[in-house]
Amino acid sequence: MLKKTLIISALVMLLVGMLPLTAFAQDGEMSPIESVCLVTDLGRVNDGTFNQFAHIGAQAAAEDFDLDYSFIETQSETDYASNIQTCVNEGFDAVVTVGFLIADATREAAEANPDVYFIGVDQFVPPESPENWVGIQFREDQAGFLAGALAAMVSESGIVAGVYGIDIPPVVKFRNGFEQGARYVNPDIETLGVYIDDFLAPDRGASAAEQFIGEGADVIFGAGGPTGTGGILAAAAQGVWVIGVDQDEYVTSFGEGETEGAEFVISSAMKRVDQGVYDMIAALAEGRFEDFPGGGIYVMGAAENGIGLAPKHDADVPDEVYEALDEIFDGLASGDIDTGVDPVTGELKSDMDGEDMDGEDMDGEDGEMAPEATEEAESSDG
Repeated sequence: MLKKTLIISALVMLLVGMLPLTAFAQDGEMSPIESVCLVTDLGRVNDGTFNQFAHIGAQAAAEDFDLDYSFIETQSETDYASNIQTCVNEGFDAVVTVGFLIADATREAAEANPDVYFIGVDQFVPPESPENWVGIQFREDQAGFLAGALAAMVSESGIVAGVYGIDIPPVVKFRNGFEQGARYVNPDIETLGVYIDDFLAPDRGASAAEQFIGEGADVIFGAGGPTGTGGILAAAAQGVWVIGVDQDEYVTSFGEGETEGAEFVISSAMKRVDQGVYDMIAALAEGRFEDFPGGGIYVMGAAENGIGLAPKHDADVPDEVYEALDEIFDGLASGDIDTGVDPVTGELKSDMDGEDMDGEDMDGEDGEMAPEATEEAESSDG
């Protein structure tokens, strides 16, 4: 961890003008970074979440570009700002912060420290933000599209379903992408889905999954925090195929195969946080500042290796299914396949053109159409 003695030494050298530990030379010209510090969201760098993947990406970049690297594991949300400030006080040229909950503290630090670069994982950077802050976001519509295609390939009933948390843009993108991917494989497939107005309601997610299973769904997709996870845990325990999101939920939510029903996890629609963090650090380390979209967003899709599917692990699904999915991934990466989903709002492009959606869309008991999403909301880990 960061050492008190280094802080004292840094302060002394600053006082005598001997510490050029900034990404900007004294004449105002930018120079490549030489150090990077990572601040986790609540959790540790080995917890199987975005924290771990961000650490893996930062660590790999540090090794490849001979950077000084350290990290701080956040224990409480009240520590976000102070942990970031510790990295700044240590003189690190770039700071990586993990998760949307730490976004406000990251922005404040970026405004107060214009000579330090800030890389925010899963953070939305709005217009007119500091140019030294970039948010890494992902094409959840493409990840969901792959998950939907997989669901349609293994479904025997012709009915697949999704259990979702609050309908913020990333969750809407997952849902619409999933349903579009399922229809891409089987135009006649029936898609069920529900938004639940709470990310922390696994019991409600489980109830929704059980309802869909009762209606004939034989694949359940879960997205949107513990709510979605509750849905796939309940479904897998009943012997129904399930697909997770964000990270490999076979590892995280199913305890690396120890949790009941783990053999029914056929994949997870993953965001490759490690690749995104690596890309941004590499750009700064190599002095490719034009590739660092400061004051904006670095969007990672299939073309950037930013999304993908986790392994099937113990699931008894033919390898040919995943080989077919590789072809779909290549089509998304090349642009030959379009998800039909707006990559920012998550709206269906056909809806934006005034056309009707295909398939069944459920939202609670009334079956209301999903409301339009806005850019205001932040994203949520699965």
